[in-house]
Amino acid sequence: MTSLILFAILATAQALAQDGPQPRAIDPGAAGKPPSDAIVLFDGSNAGEWAHKDGRPAEWKLENGALVCNSGKGDLYSKRKIGSAQIHVEFSAPYMPNAKSQARGNSGVYIQNNYEIQVLDSYQNPTYANGSCAALYGQYAPLVNACRKPGEWQSYDIIFHTPACDSEGKVTTPGTITLLHNGVVVQDHVTIKGKTPGAGKTSVCEPGPLMLQDHFHPDVKETFMKFRNIWYRPL
Repeated sequence: MTSLILFAILATAQALAQDGPQPRAIDPGAAGKPPSDAIVLFDGSNAGEWAHKDGRPAEWKLENGALVCNSGKGDLYSKRKIGSAQIHVEFSAPYMPNAKSQARGNSGVYIQNNYEIQVLDSYQNPTYANGSCAALYGQYAPLVNACRKPGEWQSYDIIFHTPACDSEGKVTTPGTITLLHNGVVVQDHVTIKGKTPGAGKTSVCEPGPLMLQDHFHPDVKETFMKFRNIWYRPL
């Protein structure tokens, strides 16, 4: 019996050794605190990781730990280029009761400057489904509307896998996106069909910046969208 127990212990130890090294330990963080292995793009203290398309330093306001879109200043681009990654962004839509549909609290988070995750005040604000908050714009409506009221902070947690490309830059396997909006799965490993119309010229085969949109709508003069706690983990 003793020999059998010893054999079982040795067999288990051998199986564990063949299974590979132990996973690297990290601090998973907490509310408002990113994981210890995350690359922080905005922590509320400064906008040094961001610039406008022409290279100007970020001209969005810094207010109470948030980046506030000042309509007309232009989109913001991360200086870092991102490939496959876990991406976290928090946002707060302004209260705009007189605006409707796409005019109410509109912005966007563009992954690699190619694919827009729609940011919109969709709380009791109907619009076309694949243009609502948490849509992969123009491609997939969210599975549910998980929006909080305007003025409240909301979160996106995005799992993004880049397309695979051949040596000539042709996509051989499309990229995918999974999105949790306020902790709720609203995009479940969807296959990216192509670039969002009007997106930048970044190649889909190369890492690209994260872009925060300064959205223009003819029915409104200003949209003071707020962003905070932005980070990513390369995958």
